[in-house]
Amino acid sequence: MPPMPPMGPNAKRGPGGPNSARINAEKPKNAGQTLKKLLRYIGRSKYLFFTLLAVMLIITVMNLLAPMIQQIAIDCITPSETREGIDKSKLISTLIWLAVTYGVMAAMTYIQGIVSAKLSQTTVRTMRRDLFESLVHLPIRYIDNHSHGDLMSRMTNDVENISTTISQSIGSLISGVLTVIGTFVIMLTYSPLLTLISISTIFLTVFVSAKMTKYMKKFFVEQQIILGRINGHVEEMVTGCRTVTAYSKEQDSIDSFRTMSDELRKTGIKAQICGGMMGPLMNCISNFGFVLIAAFGGWFSIEGWITVGTIQAFILYSKQFSRPINEIANQYANIQTAIAGAERIFDVMEAEPEPVGGNEPFEPESVRGEITFKDIHFGYVPEKPVLKGLDLTVKPGQKIAIVGATGSGKTTVVNLLTRFYDVDSGEITVDGKSLNDIPVSQLRKSIAIVLQDTVLFSGTIGDNIRYGKADASDEDMKAAANKAFADEFIERLPDKYDTQLSEGGANLSQGQRQLLSIARAVLADPRILILDEATSSVDTRTEMHIQSAMLALMKDRTSLIIAHRLSTIRDADVIVVIDGGRVAESGSHEQLIAQKGKYYELYQTQFAGNKT
Repeated sequence: MPPMPPMGPNAKRGPGGPNSARINAEKPKNAGQTLKKLLRYIGRSKYLFFTLLAVMLIITVMNLLAPMIQQIAIDCITPSETREGIDKSKLISTLIWLAVTYGVMAAMTYIQGIVSAKLSQTTVRTMRRDLFESLVHLPIRYIDNHSHGDLMSRMTNDVENISTTISQSIGSLISGVLTVIGTFVIMLTYSPLLTLISISTIFLTVFVSAKMTKYMKKFFVEQQIILGRINGHVEEMVTGCRTVTAYSKEQDSIDSFRTMSDELRKTGIKAQICGGMMGPLMNCISNFGFVLIAAFGGWFSIEGWITVGTIQAFILYSKQFSRPINEIANQYANIQTAIAGAERIFDVMEAEPEPVGGNEPFEPESVRGEITFKDIHFGYVPEKPVLKGLDLTVKPGQKIAIVGATGSGKTTVVNLLTRFYDVDSGEITVDGKSLNDIPVSQLRKSIAIVLQDTVLFSGTIGDNIRYGKADASDEDMKAAANKAFADEFIERLPDKYDTQLSEGGANLSQGQRQLLSIARAVLADPRILILDEATSSVDTRTEMHIQSAMLALMKDRTSLIIAHRLSTIRDADVIVVIDGGRVAESGSHEQLIAQKGKYYELYQTQFAGNKT
């Protein structure tokens, strides 16, 4: 079951609103450690990996044989001391073997492409699954403090970059290692001295690569971070398109996007230029090595130490020896992007998951609903406490209304009770058991929440009502909709309970979405009910009906009602006023009015205009 949607203290995206993401604080981790973690994922597909290894071994052997066969063919047409003409029969048989070699190489290369694609997709499927499982089990605090678009970017862009790099690069890396070893051995058999001259340029290659790597990586990490910010901005724009349009902020949104897009362009140019420089630099060094081989090889041939065919073969082997390094250099931009993306993915995977709670026996069906808050201190930001020593006791079956000014900590009380957040100090108990000792899953099964911000999921209306109780029958589902006064509008729809909802239920009105959310809570049949402005989005007539339904629903249940409209909580057993992070006063509506304290001030503020 997905986690409940975040309920930040100041906005539906969490503390400080959606723009408070701390992605700028991210720093690249050790690339070696990231590669080790990535290799562990690749290693899970052992069959595909060893198949690819075998295919690459065959391709490498064919690559190593080809120059040797070419050398024999060239020597067949080159005059020598023992032969003046062309050895036609040997030349023909050599050319046939050369054709077979290239044919096998072409077939194996085709197979390599298939196996590489399967390996990359299998690897990223596992990684994507693990990443999603990590996201689902992240604490609400983590979700609130990170841009939703940035988290989505890790799931999509970063994973896809890894997939592309694995399919394109892993075969080259395997082939490169095998080719370097095989080529080096063959070159030694031809001419140790010429081999030493050939590999002298490798040290220059390694030095240049190391320097460029250190300089380039920061650009690729920054590129991924900015891309996450852009995704976050686009997601906010799409989600809040009505608000943007209503306030005529289209141009502001465009300007913000252009600013971030320009940042991405500048960083991307730097990253791609640096990444693109690797290939030409490596090719330049490689070509310098060819010049050395040609010069010294010609001299050795004149001296009679090697044949002309050997020089040609040696040049090909020297090219094969440097090819893996050049290929890695040419793919360096993609590899760096994949490593930066993998770091961001592993950051999420390695984040501390939501606590599962203790092992205290706790049966949701037998919960009485006695809730106690003891000296609770809590702040979303450590230096800015929201609750400062809050004490509150709720008796079983009691209907408690929590009121107070905006930002006083009403919703925070709910966040702590459901363990969306954990207290900084103090203790919360349910039926005398500390929340830390109760399994979180069992605790939440005993609680149903109707949020001010209604959340609906893809699927039918019936699926959304059943969200809190998947095994409910059609009769129970329809009865819940009837109690929530949602059946009236559902029956008017062409497909009734089978009506498909668009994203977030956008094809329903806000009031209709609220009614479905209430029906979901009715069907869940909880022992503890939390209503966070549950009727804020419905008209007055519907609100009156829902209030009647809520009275029946709250009977014999512990109910916490967070309300701004005081007219909706007059019949609560106890009204609790929170002010300054503490319980300022509590009592019935009549008692609090008589005290003429904080509640009286709030009440007068709302209804003074009606008395004039």
